[in-house]
Amino acid sequence: MVIDWNAFNLIHAIAGGVLIGIASVALMAINGRIAGISGILAGLFTPRSPELRWRLAFLVGMLMAPVAWRILATMPLPTPTIDASYSTLIVAGLLVGIGTRYGSGCTSGHGICGLSRLSPRSLVATLCFMLAGFGVVALVRLA
Repeated sequence: MVIDWNAFNLIHAIAGGVLIGIASVALMAINGRIAGISGILAGLFTPRSPELRWRLAFLVGMLMAPVAWRILATMPLPTPTIDASYSTLIVAGLLVGIGTRYGSGCTSGHGICGLSRLSPRSLVATLCFMLAGFGVVALVRLA
């Protein structure tokens, strides 16, 4: 994936971070739930009727955000370029899924919500995510 640094806007990045923070705090305050995407998605496969609505609403909101941006913003969405084969993407997705299960959560659950609650488990998990990412980048660049 290539990042177009010419299109990077610090104000948009800060605004996005603030919106993620507000959404995380709101979900915790209103539902008593952590905004970990893997847990929210997994809950759809074992639905309990009172939780199904908010889980669907959360995921639909995530999927509709780019649509809202396209309609309301003056700046176009960046076009991502992924320089990997489908097999590489499938293996990477499976490894992320396995890591999410072993780590008892994903980067959003641990990195955003867990660290803000000063969870030692989330600190260890986030460090492991980051170190694994650094290692993979180093291996790919050496190859």
